[in-house]
Amino acid sequence: MLKRLLYILLIIPLSCVDPYTLELERGEQLLTVDGFITTEPGPHRIRLTRTDTYGSVFEGLIRPVRLATVNVRDSEGMVTFLTEVEAGVYETPAGFKAKVGLSYTLQLRLIEGREYTSFPEKVNQVAPIDQVSIRTVEIATDDRLEQRVGVQLIAHFKDPGDQANNYYWRTAPGSFVLVANPELYTNPPTHPSDPRGPAPKDCCAICYLVESSRSQNFTIASDESFNGLETRLPVAFIEDNGLRFKDTYRAEIQQMGISQEAFRFLRLIEQQLSITGSVFDQPPANIRGNIISLDNPDETVLGYFIAADVATSELYIESDDLDIKATPRIIPDDCRTVPGATLSPPSNWLRN
Repeated sequence: MLKRLLYILLIIPLSCVDPYTLELERGEQLLTVDGFITTEPGPHRIRLTRTDTYGSVFEGLIRPVRLATVNVRDSEGMVTFLTEVEAGVYETPAGFKAKVGLSYTLQLRLIEGREYTSFPEKVNQVAPIDQVSIRTVEIATDDRLEQRVGVQLIAHFKDPGDQANNYYWRTAPGSFVLVANPELYTNPPTHPSDPRGPAPKDCCAICYLVESSRSQNFTIASDESFNGLETRLPVAFIEDNGLRFKDTYRAEIQQMGISQEAFRFLRLIEQQLSITGSVFDQPPANIRGNIISLDNPDETVLGYFIAADVATSELYIESDDLDIKATPRIIPDDCRTVPGATLSPPSNWLRN
């Protein structure tokens, strides 16, 4: 029996296995343009990337487009060149800002010589924000025992009645007082004499944290239902993650006036983001924006270049302003151990 087993083992390595080459489908790499300019002083950012089409096995891979020549031309002939500050990210000069009444065109020339341009975007004047109020809200989740809690920001403004207006709201990265509990610090489990034993620290309980700029939700509206009226609209939601509202949170709302074409594009994006992911939903589509190739008009280019007037309002939200709060998160250590936390407030922090 042993000899027979040995014979089989010796035969197996000698068996031939035909090599199999895995051929992966590579989707078309689509140029994506993401960014806008406003009437606030810059720098303003334009991000250029390439991404694979929906359905490719490489879908989701994003590659920065480097070494491009990027400029913005206004309707008076003034050309402003952007500088690449990091891979695929291009910035206007710090003092550059759009002007109400002018139209702006984004022009691109890639390193391989391909040229692209946007359709002109006219900057329309936007209504100022009179006030930003808050409302504490609860949002149901799939888990019936768990709900999302947070603050809804409500913009108050007077819509001009002499023109059709389209609005686009964004929130700038927020900042807040980060509260920690260094007095609760304990030794690590590898401590030689007192693992996990109490070892309170004298510093530091209070820091400031600026949240990272990440993909954010947005809100859009046309004035069809409130043309010329005093209006209040919920424009943003900031979730209470157990840290943001333990003390003071600074929020900043940007209210932009955008073109009808930009509004239609963002509405399509909004509809696509609302897809639940059911098997009965249509697959997400690549939504074309206002960028075209000058070399190949049939090329699909994603994204949209927006030029807009902007009204900005900041709001400081205190812990006591919330009617409902999430369970506080405890940081049993020096607050400076949290990535990005500092003892000094950010430069735009105006509260004492």
